Amino acid sequence: MTTTVATVSGETGTPYTLSHLDALESEAVHIFREVAGEFERPVILFSGGKDSIVMLHLALKAFAPAAIPFTLLHVDTGHNFPEVLEYRDRTVAEHGLRLHVASVQDYIDRGTLRERPDGTRNPLQTVPLTEKIQAEKFDAVFGGGRRDEEKARAKERVFSLRDEFSQWDPRRQRPELWNLYNGRHAPGEHVRVFPLSNWTELDVWQYIAREGIELPQIYFAHEREVFQRAGMWLTAGEWGGPKDGETVEKRLVRYRTVGDMSCTGAVDSDATTLDAVITEIAASRLTERGATRADDKMSEAAMEDRKREGYF
Repeated sequence: MTTTVATVSGETGTPYTLSHLDALESEAVHIFREVAGEFERPVILFSGGKDSIVMLHLALKAFAPAAIPFTLLHVDTGHNFPEVLEYRDRTVAEHGLRLHVASVQDYIDRGTLRERPDGTRNPLQTVPLTEKIQAEKFDAVFGGGRRDEEKARAKERVFSLRDEFSQWDPRRQRPELWNLYNGRHAPGEHVRVFPLSNWTELDVWQYIAREGIELPQIYFAHEREVFQRAGMWLTAGEWGGPKDGETVEKRLVRYRTVGDMSCTGAVDSDATTLDAVITEIAASRLTERGATRADDKMSEAAMEDRKREGYF
């Protein structure tokens, strides 16, 4: 898809076009600058996953050569992939950024949260996230959610108002006409902002390839010990499995999305390059979360229920 853009006065008069990636990039840059102008304490959720990596890349572009006027926040479940945490820390150091970390383990140690019987900690992120937002008085929180991922995210606005308890009420969503965003909120409320709302998984990968963005290696095919549960290949380890009757195998896999190790499934793949991954995604008929996230399969409305409580 291309978008024809009228030439400005003084040019040759020849129309030029923006590719669909240029148009998406331009929209995201506009959103970052809009937030910088409207809010006092914005923060970017940065886990070291591909969507947050692209989001940070866009933020750096939006304000270059100046530093970005935002800090970063990661809700650490304690069950993260080591490769992703290494990437996170290296990136923060490379760009001289400030990273806030809200630790699920700290809440478990204090008795505020309890371990789940299934071992996953993804649903436990909500309390550390919302309390960190309140403690730091963040008034805008950038997230990497996209509308193509899941039906609850499909109906959420780019500027998503959260109440004083960080809860989301779909009925309070505001109209977003053209590129006009309403950031007004009452004291104690905040706005979740999704610059990648209109991107697809394929758009993200094509942009990564175009920009030469480095990613953690788990996004590419590698050998890993996994076991099958509910049709997904989960990482063998101390969290969540395998259980009795589940057999560990060494397979060539990669990850389409990255979350808690205990609930994020790998997919069989031999894609070791960006081009191979893009070809694989273009042929896929399952969304990345639908194919690989056990935490989204707890109920038909699992994601929406969590978002109403304050989840990403």
